[in-house]
Amino acid sequence: MDNEKITLLYADENGEIFDAPGIAAMGRSGSKNILLKKHDLIPLPESADLMYLPDRMPLGQSGGETMPISGQAVAALLPVGYTRLYLPAFRKEHDAQPLPLYGYTAVALYKNNIYAAAVYTDKNDKWDPVRYNTADLPELINKVKQSLPHNRLVDHLADCSLQWHCCTAQNLFYHRWEAGIPVSPICNAACLGCISLQAAECCPSPQSRIKFYPTPDEISQIGIYHLSTAPDAIISFGQGCEGEPSLAVDTIVPAMHIIRNKTFNGQININSNAGFTDGIARLTDAGLNSMRVSIISAVPSNYQAYYRSNYHLKDVMASINYARKKGVYVSLNMLYFPGFNDSKNEAAAWRAFLRQCPVDMIQVRNLNIDPDSFTTAMPDFEPALGTKMFFGGLKGEFSSIQIGSFSHYRIQ
Repeated sequence: MDNEKITLLYADENGEIFDAPGIAAMGRSGSKNILLKKHDLIPLPESADLMYLPDRMPLGQSGGETMPISGQAVAALLPVGYTRLYLPAFRKEHDAQPLPLYGYTAVALYKNNIYAAAVYTDKNDKWDPVRYNTADLPELINKVKQSLPHNRLVDHLADCSLQWHCCTAQNLFYHRWEAGIPVSPICNAACLGCISLQAAECCPSPQSRIKFYPTPDEISQIGIYHLSTAPDAIISFGQGCEGEPSLAVDTIVPAMHIIRNKTFNGQININSNAGFTDGIARLTDAGLNSMRVSIISAVPSNYQAYYRSNYHLKDVMASINYARKKGVYVSLNMLYFPGFNDSKNEAAAWRAFLRQCPVDMIQVRNLNIDPDSFTTAMPDFEPALGTKMFFGGLKGEFSSIQIGSFSHYRIQ
């Protein structure tokens, strides 16, 4: 076997992975399938997971002809810090069910090893998987419950830690870094890829949403507890288990006042769609330190097709500009789908967006969604520049904006 060839991988019904000698591996950008090249590939990261895609036959190429291969398509789920370049190429069976909400990445056999179509984007050892889900986590949870008794948020975060393995929830119990505090069971958008919507229409949601409204006392108890002593302490509103946190502004603002009356350590962050500008402004005026804005498109119609919100992209821009003028560190949490964000019309719109709304950072996150559900729901894709060219162009024009994967907040 020529180990310099990029060979298709497939899985049998038991999940065992095989290569298909003589069949060149392909990837997918938007709805277009293309041959994978050597410069597209990196060795499969150590903490990546492999999975097969039920009822989806992998597509490969032989003699210039694209063909499906009997078996199940194989994909990688990359750790945060890696940006995928291509989706897996497959042909879906007619009765195939939607895939769960994961970020599927093309893989291939190259140099007798498994490689992924991705680039290394950013490093932050704090989010290394080995630091989470340790054997002593249940004991640590019990200690916090004893320190903060009768707090419904502590019980909720304990469930998130043990059932959903949420890292920001676990950090409260590990007593370190960024700890999440969910505050809102409601939202002002109905995102295609919502990870906490109980009745998601396109794909199964991987976790449940908070079902109660926490009080300012419950929020401030956790905030004071964490910010007072944890190293590099951050508390964040806006977790995967909730809706839009700025809608809970009437609860968060008094909680922030209570917290800051006790400690000025660390910082207060919000993960938000930033569509409720009045709420973001009030939180900013109350002492918000940083804001990470979830965003997928700089084209208003494309943005609305994904978020299906009761606000508009111009409201997001107004929120960003208000927060920035008040000294808030603003990053974009760019949900990335190869062939969409890097399309020519999106690339031009992103440049215009960033000229009007300067930000401190762009955090690139692989969009977790079934690829076909996304392409079916969104407007037709235009030709793509390619991921590397897209981000290279942004770096060239906006050199002051950091592009990575992890939050790099300014610790006060």
